[in-house]
Parts: sequence; structure tokens; C-alpha cells
Amino acid sequence: MFTITQVQVSHFLFAMGFLLATAHILGYLCERFYIPRVIGEVGAGIILGPSLLGYFYPNIFDWMFNGFPLEHQLFGLIYQLGLILLMFVSGLKFHTEFKQEDLKITTAITIGSSVLPFILGWIITNFLDMSRFVGEVGNLLAFKLVVCISIAVTSIPVISKIFIDLGIMKTRFAKLVIIIAGVHDIILWIVLGVATNLVANNSKTLSFNDIFLSIGTICLFLVGMLYVLRILFKYFTIHNRNIFFRSSNLGYLLFILFIACVLAYLFQVETIFGALLVGIAAKIYLPQEVSSKVEEGVSNLSFSWFIPIYFATVGLQLDLANSFDFIFFVQYLLLATFIQITIVYFTCRLIKLNSLTSLNFGFAMNARGGPGIVLSTVAYMSGIINQEFFAILILLALTTSWITGTWLRFLVKNEWDLM
Repeated sequence: MFTITQVQVSHFLFAMGFLLATAHILGYLCERFYIPRVIGEVGAGIILGPSLLGYFYPNIFDWMFNGFPLEHQLFGLIYQLGLILLMFVSGLKFHTEFKQEDLKITTAITIGSSVLPFILGWIITNFLDMSRFVGEVGNLLAFKLVVCISIAVTSIPVISKIFIDLGIMKTRFAKLVIIIAGVHDIILWIVLGVATNLVANNSKTLSFNDIFLSIGTICLFLVGMLYVLRILFKYFTIHNRNIFFRSSNLGYLLFILFIACVLAYLFQVETIFGALLVGIAAKIYLPQEVSSKVEEGVSNLSFSWFIPIYFATVGLQLDLANSFDFIFFVQYLLLATFIQITIVYFTCRLIKLNSLTSLNFGFAMNARGGPGIVLSTVAYMSGIINQEFFAILILLALTTSWITGTWLRFLVKNEWDLM
């Protein structure tokens, strides 16, 4: 029987409602002060979680979020749905318009912002003793891959929101950043898939067979799913006999989304890949009016409930009062920021862009935002990193997004050229 007592339902709705309201209020206040909304949403979880409420008033915290045995599972379900919908929306924002003359810029910055920071991250892990941050599975190889991704990753949702808020979304600079970030992050998601596959296969050493198997599995899933989705969306979706699609465009896409996530699990690939691919395929293969309608519908649903709860629940998992190394966080923040901005800057200078444009691209690619948080949660749930490093990566994503928003707002306010 699918039963839960009325007392438990009421308790959960109160706790979730209070968390949701706090996330929206803090997100709104952050936007009023020109701070990315995601910082306020995660901040809601930090305030109501073990970092503050649980530290000063542990009884209230336990009553609200540990009120009955199933409460963690209910929050976990909403949390997972929020993560899946966030990746689906990110895929729907994939930029498909591309000009031939921008090929050199896009290729150079994509390589510069992904490959070189990744290599430097790998070198850093060989010189710094970060073994205390390795997760419960004890897979050092997977941990190193996560560190490399955390240095290189860029946020499409956060940087897009910053561009929209500043009224520069339709500029050439913004369009290039969105394209570069999209291609760049797909590469890094593949690497994350390799890391989680290594954990799933219990591979702790760098062997050709393990890497070939991981990359092969992920690429087979990516190519196979895109091929199937292309046929599905181009030939079977927009059809008079497709009663499901005609009855509800959004319901039909959500059904495809859930099936894709199940298939990802069966391939031992993270479910977020299925969600991301369905979003990208819908953006590419469906008519623009249909994909725009779906994006609007799923965004209204997701950003009003599931995604704020996802980010707030991330904050609930942070225990900054008891397990957080502030000094190491500052060092890691400065190191990751310096690496990304410097490499992108000199990459742009190499292709003859001026100093200010090069610096602007560097700051834009340094915003880690949502993908940085997704990386942290997937790595933490997989046991690759521990709770302390999870907190460091979350705050890294939030702080770098704040820095990027502040820099771009300064440029617009002073009417400096973006590009």
C-alpha cells in the first residue's frame, strides 16, 4: 500500500514549505543586491541546516528535518527530481545558433578552458596531499578526476541568468560564452561519467582497460541516445497519431525524460546524462516553437519548486560549523580562480583578442554555479569525496558565480566593452 500517515504528510509539508519559502525569499533578496539567486537558495539550507539552526538549536533542527523515519527519503526524492529537472532545463538552453566566423574563438576557448585547467588540476593533486578529502569508497583516481573537473567546470544556468539580468543576453559575447560553456561542460560531464564508472567497477588504478571501458560505455550511451532521440523527435513526436504528445507536450517530454534516466542507470551511467541528452535533443530536433513551449512549462514547474528545494537541500547537507577548513577553502578558491581566468585570458590573447575582452571571457568561464554544485552532489553521493570537500566545492561554485556576476555588472555599469 502506498500509505503515509496524515501526521507525517503534514510534518513533511511544513518542513518543505518552510525550506522552499526561505529559499525563494533569500534568492529574491540576493537578486535585489545583484547576487546570483542560487546563492540565496543554497543559503536557505545553510541557515536551516546543521551549519546554523542545527548548531545553535539542534532540537528544533531535528524536529523539523528528522521528525519521522521516512522524512529523509522524501526530501531525497524531491532532491533527485530537482537535479534531473535542472539538467533537463540546462539541455534545453543548449545554444544551437553558430556563426562560422566565431569558430576560431569557440574552439580555442573551449580547449583552453577545459583541457589545460584539467591538466593543471591533475598535476596539483600529485603535489598536494588531499587524501583527507577522499570519500568512503576510497577511490583516489576518481577523486583526482573530480578535482580536475571542479577547477575547469562552468555554469550555463548561472551565467545565462546573469546575462539576462544585465540585459546582454543577445550580445555576441553572451552567445559565444553560452556555446563554449555548453560544449565545454559536455566534455567534463563525460569525465565525471568516467569517475563514477570507475567507482561502480571498483577500479582504483589507472589502467587502459578501465578507462577504455568507461569512456566507451559513456560514448556509446551518448551516441546511441542522441540517435534514438533524433528519430523519436523528428519522425514520431510531431505526428497526428501521437495522441500522448497532442494531449500534453510537457507530459510527453517528461515521460521521455524519465525513460532516458532509467536507461542511463541500466548502462551504469549517471541519470543526469539521460536528462541532459533529452534536453539537448529536444532543443535541436523539435521545432523551435515546441521546444520553447516545453522549456517555458518545465521552467515554471522546476524553478518554482523542485530546483530551489534541490539547492536548499544541498545547503542542508553542509555542516560548516563542524567540518569545514576555511583556510584550505580560500587557498583552493584562489588557485581554481587563478588557473581558469589566467588560462582563458592567455588563450584569448593568443588568438588576437584584446586584453579587456580576454579578461571578460576569463571571468565568464570561471562561474561554476549549478554544474559545480551538481558535480559536488554526484561525487558526494557516489562516495568519491567526503562531506568536508563537498562543502568546499559547493562554496567554490557559489563564490565564483558571485565574482563573475560582480565583474560583469561592473563592466555594464561603467559602459565598458564586453567584446
